[in-house]
Amino acid sequence: MKMSNFTSATEFLLMGFSDLRELQIFYSFLLFLIYCAGLMGNLLIVMITTFDRRLHTPMYFFLRNLAMVDACYLSITVPQASVNSLVNNRIISVTGCAAQVFLVVFMAYVEFTLLTVMARDRYVAICHPLHYPVIMSPRVCMQMTLSCLITGFMYTAFHTGYTFRLSFCQSNVVHQFFCDIPSLLRISCSDTFSNKLFLIVSELVLGAGCYAFITASYVRIFSTVLKFPVKEDQKKAFSTCIPHISVVSLFIISGSYVYFQPPSDSGSLKDIILCLFYTVIPPFLNPIIYSLRNKQIKEAMRILMTRTLSLRNKA
Repeated sequence: MKMSNFTSATEFLLMGFSDLRELQIFYSFLLFLIYCAGLMGNLLIVMITTFDRRLHTPMYFFLRNLAMVDACYLSITVPQASVNSLVNNRIISVTGCAAQVFLVVFMAYVEFTLLTVMARDRYVAICHPLHYPVIMSPRVCMQMTLSCLITGFMYTAFHTGYTFRLSFCQSNVVHQFFCDIPSLLRISCSDTFSNKLFLIVSELVLGAGCYAFITASYVRIFSTVLKFPVKEDQKKAFSTCIPHISVVSLFIISGSYVYFQPPSDSGSLKDIILCLFYTVIPPFLNPIIYSLRNKQIKEAMRILMTRTLSLRNKA
């Protein structure tokens, strides 16, 4: 579908997962199952860390915020992609596309900065345990979270507004299963050099800054932990870090591969799958990773399930 100018660009066409009707239905139900599992897992983390008073610590405060972000992150793209595949409708309005871009970038920014803050929390807890309650007080934790949200809003508002000032007069086919900035820049007929420059520079500054901070934190953490005289203390300290390292690695590797791969003029199933790894797999796996590797979370889940079953039996 071609358009003569931007004023006629009232909608975009998203890429589908397949042209075969049977596969469209299969992908729709697969996405629906992934969404339900990811949503339930993240909401379970939120419930456990909220109602279990033993988990009212800075570490689990940030984990609860991360789970809420992950639940929202999944809800932005996956349900619509599932419905679109089921009813074979790939149309999205310009307003809907802009909203999707804003929310996806905002959630990705907040998730990455929250993971960075969580590295700071682990560093203080392990390297400065005596000062931990003061350094990571509830007020400081709230200020850190608000900083992630406020800077994320400004970052996202700039890139979203700067993207949708462009004209889309060549094609309205977005080569992705949801609206994202790189895909929109590829179909714009305006000069996108400044957009690409600002996008790459901001991503490099944000990504390199957060990655350097996380790396420096864990270098100090590991050097401190290895000095612990008791092996059991070392094991306990590492057990609180491994889930976070796994989540950070998954998010950074998938995101870097998607955003820094060479641009292609036409979409492919490979591009869509790579984007799934960036937008769907991390928030889907995060609650699983934390549940499997964290003894306190597993214990809290066991208690919650026991109470739930006992209430059912009484009823």
